Amino acid sequence: MNTALLLIDIQNDYFPNGRMPLERSTEASLKAQEVLQAYRTKQQPVIHIQHISTRPDATYFLPCTKGIEFHPNVQPLKNEAIIKKHYPNSFKDTGLLNHLIKHQINHLVICGMMTHLCIDATVRAAYDLGFSVSVLHDACATKTLEFNNTPIPATSVHHAFLAALQPTYANVFSVREFLHKAGAPQQAVTA
Repeated sequence: MNTALLLIDIQNDYFPNGRMPLERSTEASLKAQEVLQAYRTKQQPVIHIQHISTRPDATYFLPCTKGIEFHPNVQPLKNEAIIKKHYPNSFKDTGLLNHLIKHQINHLVICGMMTHLCIDATVRAAYDLGFSVSVLHDACATKTLEFNNTPIPATSVHHAFLAALQPTYANVFSVREFLHKAGAPQQAVTA
């Protein structure tokens, strides 16, 4: 199985002092950094997804701002692919599918930002396109939502969306579980 790590929207606007800070974004980025290091050590494919808003009413990920830049914890290396997107689904109107086909990737390990939106949309699209998917739950973050004037805490949003993905659309693991299963070096597997 040819696997690639897909880091979705780990960009400055989702962090403290950004235009759309998420709960636990810093902690999630550190977990993403852990798995990213393991992929780099094994010289496995890494793909960074970068959201740039094109909607006229957008309030974050605005072009030519620091908010669209990748967070320092997961800065891409020169040999790592960067795919720019304008929609929650990382496949919609991007070169992601062609990139995966070209590199014969058939399994995606996904982590990043907005469990309830971009993670969910991308995982479901990947499954529909025939990829097998693993999601690293502690390397993802989201925010509190509201429905019918009732706030839904970020933790509940996160858990509900992950529960809906597993087991049909993806296998869901912690970074520690995934790295242990993948046989990563012990120093990469931390609490």
